[in-house]
Amino acid sequence: MTAVTHWLDRAPGLGDLDGETRRQLEAIRPITIPKGHVLFRPGDEVTCFGVLIGGRVDVYLTGATGREILLYSITPGESCVQSTLGLLGENDYSAEAVAETDVEAVMIPKSLFLSLLGTSDAFRTFVFQAFAKRLQSVMQVLERVAFIRIEARLAAALLERADDSGLVRATHQELATAIGSVREVISRRLEILSKNGLVSLDRGTIQVVSRTGLAALLT
Repeated sequence: MTAVTHWLDRAPGLGDLDGETRRQLEAIRPITIPKGHVLFRPGDEVTCFGVLIGGRVDVYLTGATGREILLYSITPGESCVQSTLGLLGENDYSAEAVAETDVEAVMIPKSLFLSLLGTSDAFRTFVFQAFAKRLQSVMQVLERVAFIRIEARLAAALLERADDSGLVRATHQELATAIGSVREVISRRLEILSKNGLVSLDRGTIQVVSRTGLAALLT
């Protein structure tokens, strides 16, 4: 008979918990969140700390003009800085989180989260190491938007999303959101890349023609 693996054993970073912390967390059952579901919006109260076991959640910040920027993605072993800040500082969410795939997650209630921070060294280490890693990624986003040319950001996004055949399955709006720009600017830059023979554009698709040419734009 095959033993059932508990969610704690599938959650990166939570393998060294003490017995009492593990006992309290084992009582929480994982939930399934469907692709496209909005986990929180600006102004929502932070009531729990989510631990992803499978899937990906993207967190977006929307400006007063409606322009969106992808702040970070959450995958297993990573944390949501918005949730951590909200739980520690009594602040509401200021961004929006969307399940980009079907997601399996565990939602630790606020009261238990705060209690474990004070009683479990291993849990506290997990939370703050994940928090520090997430802050570094947010700073990288800000650095890219502030200091890296849009051509370089777009080239990096295309190379990151291209499959083995060079096909990029992303709309102009999705690319704009990912690199902190707007759709019209991305469309114009893609036309330039197409004229230079680096990509080929068709309705709803982008084909990378020259990975080497795009890579040259990164420097």
